[in-house]
Amino acid sequence: MSSKAPLKPDEFYVHKPTFELGFRCILKRHLGRKKIKMVYATDTTKSPVLNIPTPLKEQSKFCITDEEALQLADYAIRIEKYYSEHAGYHKPMDMEWAKDGIDGKLYIVQARPETVTSQASDTTLKTYEIEVPETTEVLIEGRSVGQKIAQGQINVIENVNNIHQFKAGEVLVSDITTPDWEPIMKLASAIVTNRGGRTCHAAIIARELGIPAIVGCGHATEVLQHNPFVTVSCAQGEIGTVYSGKIPFRVIETDLSQQASPKTEMMLNLGNPDLAFQTSFLPNKGVGLARMEFYYQSIYSSAPVGFTAS
Repeated sequence: MSSKAPLKPDEFYVHKPTFELGFRCILKRHLGRKKIKMVYATDTTKSPVLNIPTPLKEQSKFCITDEEALQLADYAIRIEKYYSEHAGYHKPMDMEWAKDGIDGKLYIVQARPETVTSQASDTTLKTYEIEVPETTEVLIEGRSVGQKIAQGQINVIENVNNIHQFKAGEVLVSDITTPDWEPIMKLASAIVTNRGGRTCHAAIIARELGIPAIVGCGHATEVLQHNPFVTVSCAQGEIGTVYSGKIPFRVIETDLSQQASPKTEMMLNLGNPDLAFQTSFLPNKGVGLARMEFYYQSIYSSAPVGFTAS
């Protein structure tokens, strides 16, 4: 694999329920690789904006502060409450924001109802399981979108003018996607992009279509140029993986409508923190992280057992 870092934006995670209880903190953050930035052009005869390389000093810093991220979280909660009150039921919202380059203030520029996760059936649990042989080649990794697994022949499309070359059932690989790409995105079994984060165009459309996507891979169009048959897995947490070849996997569907809750408050322990958010949506009264190596350490050295709540 190439040593190039994935291209993805900065990310901040805030847990809304605890935020509203007064615990206003950043749960975790990821520093993205921001290689390109858009600026106003001095000569607007051709285009009013230009994409230029981001200075290394700016790449190494977050675009906003923790305080600004928490301010955006506060805005998001207020907007969601406002629309939920008017609708008469809980209405999750999809929002876009911008930071003004002159006054330095944050502005919400769009708010619309979220139309994928909030409308999914909560009576059927569908999980994907895959056992990857040790000899399997990992072609590339990036940010996973969704929790599904798909397979297909890679088709690298580097220019929107070439979308006619795409065939139904193939795995679409591109630098980024825009609305112009949507005719073939609807035909893809999965989507893989060089650039983008969990809220980019490719991620949003993949969620709406119900297909897995891996974004921010950095150099997928180069690594996958020879168009292999691959397995695209988003079932292993926040990191999505493109494996070489056809790897067997299982889809398990569980009907939750007839499942009675026990008197005991069932909680979950995990060994993989990347699965904490995904697992929190299962019927449970809490999710914790227990690292198995701490237990072994405790057994052999009488050290305290390690436990971290998440």
